[in-house]
This record gives sequence, structure tokens and C-alpha cells, in this order.
Amino acid sequence: MRGSSCFPIGRGCPGLDEGCTLLGQLGRKRLTLKLFWPREAPLDREQSGLRLGLDVGGTKVALAVGDAAGRILARRRQPTRASGDPARDLADWLGAARALVSQAGAQPDEIAAVGLSLPGPLDRAAGRVLDPPNLPGWGHVDVRKPFAEVFRAPIALENDANAAALAEWRHGAGRGTRDLVYLTMSTGIGGGLILGGRLHRGVDSFAGELGHVRIVWEEGALCGCGRRGCLEAYAGGANWARRLAAEAPEDSRVRELGGVTPRPEHVVAAAEAGDAFALAELDRFNTFVARAIANLFFAVAPEVVVLGTIAVGAGEALCFQPLRAKVAELLAPVPADRLRIAPAELGEELPYRAALAAAETALDPDATEG
Repeated sequence: MRGSSCFPIGRGCPGLDEGCTLLGQLGRKRLTLKLFWPREAPLDREQSGLRLGLDVGGTKVALAVGDAAGRILARRRQPTRASGDPARDLADWLGAARALVSQAGAQPDEIAAVGLSLPGPLDRAAGRVLDPPNLPGWGHVDVRKPFAEVFRAPIALENDANAAALAEWRHGAGRGTRDLVYLTMSTGIGGGLILGGRLHRGVDSFAGELGHVRIVWEEGALCGCGRRGCLEAYAGGANWARRLAAEAPEDSRVRELGGVTPRPEHVVAAAEAGDAFALAELDRFNTFVARAIANLFFAVAPEVVVLGTIAVGAGEALCFQPLRAKVAELLAPVPADRLRIAPAELGEELPYRAALAAAETALDPDATEG
């Protein structure tokens, strides 16, 4: 514009949030013009911030930092090193968590949610573990408080089997489903239920204790819970190993591989070599697991049952193919194709995914669709 000029003065210049004040001249008239523009809306930290998760097992602690899109940015695994002193153990885990956040190039205040995946029993509302069997000497301990003092973010405790179920549902064998049952089959047997696209915890978070589904009603084997006939009494790794130690024939391949302390993995290896005792043991295992799956199907009708650990180690030929056939017989007249029985997919990535799944429950306690 001929005969005009302007320049910024005072607080606020182009490029600053506050806006800009301009003095100018149009012909002989002096003008003052104030321009304002809106600030950019702040990012929703829950949507854009980082997640920190810890998955505590009997022998290891897995830690992960991830983003809102589900990418794992940093991970770490270390021995559990349970000292019997809760304060010392928590300080160790907290130090590892802070180091991992730094490794991810972040600061504690960039963490939008923290998840602690722990073995039960838990008081989720109070943030406490209650005499965890793999952490001797702990008693009732507030695990949320020390993390809350460092990370100003929502912090959630989650049963480790529930966290694993969420992980397999979002990133593993359950992708694309709305109804899933997950069975972790290791030393003991735990589980998690995803029903209608949500984690189902039930009264006092007792849902998912699938190792204690009763499968033998008369003269059942004694379970660690004190009851008889539970699935865990027959298919849990610790109970199975005790039975193998007492009953494996001296001339079997199982005894040759495992000596005085044979374990389920020795049964699998011996069965792969054609050992008759091992093959009979796996048939027994499949029979009891099939009974539990059939009961679960008639109760909640999942799209998929995902099995971990022992079943994954046994594989398709020794476990999943004969197991599907046994379940199909028990479900008749329900068509067998209405239920998919699949091995867990996440493998070594599972504890990191479970840890971050626990963090997501801090933002959405109902664990809505992933």
C-alpha cells in the first residue's frame, strides 16, 4: 500500500503466542493495530505421552517404555533379585525404570501412565500386593506409592495373567477378536478373559482363575489351593513335575532326560522321540485341558482360546491338533469351527507387551477396545 509502513512494538511479535501490536502510518494518519491469534491447543498427554510398564515374574522383571501407538521404544530385562526387603526391591525396580525412561530419551514428566503387572493376589484399588508367593517376606505392600512419587501419572496394578491376555488380544493371537480366553500354562495355570472387547475382572478381580476350574469330581488330585480336581492339579507344571518324579518309569526317555526331577519339557522331548510313556502323558494333558476348554466355551463362548508356555512348547502335532479333536467331541453338537484354539504368538515379547498393557489400564481402567 503506497505511503504506508508498519513495524512491531512492545510485547508480542510475530511467531509468539501472545499475538502482535503494530504501529503504522497510512498517509498522514498514524495507526495502531493489534493482532491476536489463538494458542495451539495443548496436546492430550494421555493420547500423546509415553507409557512405562513393569512385568514382575518369579525370576525376572521386564520393563518397557512405549508410545500411544503401541510401539516399544526401549526395553530391559533383569533378575527379580527378591531380597525379602520390599523397600529395597522396589528401589531397585524404580531405579531400573528411571534408567529406562532416560534410555528412551524422555523425562519422568513425559510418562502418561505406569503399569505394574504382578502375580496375585492383589488389591488393585489400594495399589497393594498381598503376600505374593514369589516375593517372600513382602506381606501386604503398597507398590504404587514409590512410583507415584517419581512419575506424576496414573498408576495401575494388574494381575499378570490379565495383562498377558490383554497383550495377546491386542498384539498376538487374539488380534481382531472381541471375545478371548487366555491360559498361561507354566508352573501354575492362570488366565484372563476378554469379553465384548473388555477385560473382565469380575467380583474382587477373581475372574480368570482358570487353573481352578474343576475337571475331576471324584477322588481328584490335590491342588495347591487345597481343593481337589482342579485343572492346575493335573496340567500345571509344578504338579505335573511332582507326578513325573514319582511315576516316570526308570527305562523311559523322560527319566533318561530328566533324571530324578523330570519336567514337562522332558516329556515333550521324549514324545518327539516316540517314547510311549511321554506320548501317554501328553494325551492325558490334552484330555484334561480339553475338559476345561469345553467348560469355558459353554460358559462364555469365546471366539478363541489362546494357550501359552507348555502347550506352545509341545506344538501342533503333540498338543494343538489332538486337543482340538478332543474339544470338538466335547462341544458337539456345537460346530467345531465356532471355536479357534491357538498358540500364544508373542513369545519373548510377551512380558514387555503385558507390562505396557497394564499401563493402558491406568488410562482406561475398563481396558476398552485395543
